[in-house]
Amino acid sequence: MSAVESRAQHGWSAWLPKSVQPYVEAAPLAAFFLGLSSGFPFALIGATLTTRLAQDGITKSAVTAFALTFLAYNFKFLWAPLVDNFKLPFIGRFGQRRSWLWCISVLVILAVTFLGVADPNQALLTVAIAAITLGIAGATLDIIIDAYRIELLEPHQLGAGSGMSQYGWRIGSAATGALALLMASSFGWSVGYITCSVFAMPAILVGVFMGEPKRHLEPVAIKGVLNVLVEYFSPLLEFVKRKGAWVLLFFILIHKVGDTLANLTLRLLFNDLGFSNEEIAFYDVGFGFVAFLAGIFVGGILYTRMGLKHAVLISLILMAVSNFGFAALALVGHTNWGMAAVIGFENFASGIGGVTVVAYMSALCNLRFTATQYALLSALASIAGRFLTGTMAGGLIEAMGYVNFYLLTTVIAFPGVFLFWYMIRSGLADVSLGSAARKK
Repeated sequence: MSAVESRAQHGWSAWLPKSVQPYVEAAPLAAFFLGLSSGFPFALIGATLTTRLAQDGITKSAVTAFALTFLAYNFKFLWAPLVDNFKLPFIGRFGQRRSWLWCISVLVILAVTFLGVADPNQALLTVAIAAITLGIAGATLDIIIDAYRIELLEPHQLGAGSGMSQYGWRIGSAATGALALLMASSFGWSVGYITCSVFAMPAILVGVFMGEPKRHLEPVAIKGVLNVLVEYFSPLLEFVKRKGAWVLLFFILIHKVGDTLANLTLRLLFNDLGFSNEEIAFYDVGFGFVAFLAGIFVGGILYTRMGLKHAVLISLILMAVSNFGFAALALVGHTNWGMAAVIGFENFASGIGGVTVVAYMSALCNLRFTATQYALLSALASIAGRFLTGTMAGGLIEAMGYVNFYLLTTVIAFPGVFLFWYMIRSGLADVSLGSAARKK
């Protein structure tokens, strides 16, 4: 058979370079669209809300306190067992994953509308309640999307699927942030927020076209209080029984502290340095997005050539070093070239981590408890940084200045690097993997 005949037999994707072909398979493409919907609620209660509050003259301490709304993402593992085990009435006949996906997507749309119509100048408490509501709805959507993605992907697709998911997440987040800023400049923040609710549609459509994930293990009927408690704690018990589980959980807890502290305060830095909405949209959202895409591409190469473990280690080092760039920008002041450089490097490093770290955490899951275990891991990954941002970041910035604050976040990032290096040397990075890393 000739090369042309072989390509014709395997469809249009066979004409693409071999390094690109895994990304255009059905499951990784679905992961991309799921990522689009996963990223937009996070953006609306993160950088977008920070900009909105800062422009309305809300104090720095109050603005950074809104980072506590992200705690819903950190504690989502508490209700993730419901997603794994509870079958929704009526709509549940379409499948455990799809029914939850559609139901929560609608709730997210309603929560976005609630936050959009709330006015910070008239009722800051109402804005806080609306942000918390969207945080809970968005975190629940994350639970479902992560479980759907992991169960849809075969083990050999975890790298490509994680990369495509991060492509989607960043596109959804960036497009949401840019659209909200531009719509707010012309029509006000309420219109900006409500318009962004359209990003819930990709996840809904994935459920329609892809169906229920083939690797999903249906829950058994649970009867009796004791059995309910057993099922609730089973995901955690299964995980902690693995060799080195506590070391692994500690690594997950600390590896993103510095990165989270830095990223959740960037819009305050940009506002105080005098960057306009248009400059933020172009450099932080637009240019940063291009750098993130490049990072995902390089991350895929590192994943293939170095293996998962060493690719994760490289990404951790790069993400730690990227915080130093923000200290440099704070030192030199308002400069578009400086903003482009530090945003570009930070997003490049995050793109690499989006392929490697997400693939590693996905591989840690047991397919019976996909939603709960990934929710636990992803929640632990940023809980410390978000808690410190909401309780201390504003005060630290006011006390020590931006330069010293970002230098501190750089130092805080390195313990996670050293711990993962130890996990590689001791073999714990391998023995802790779950059934999601094995072909069913």
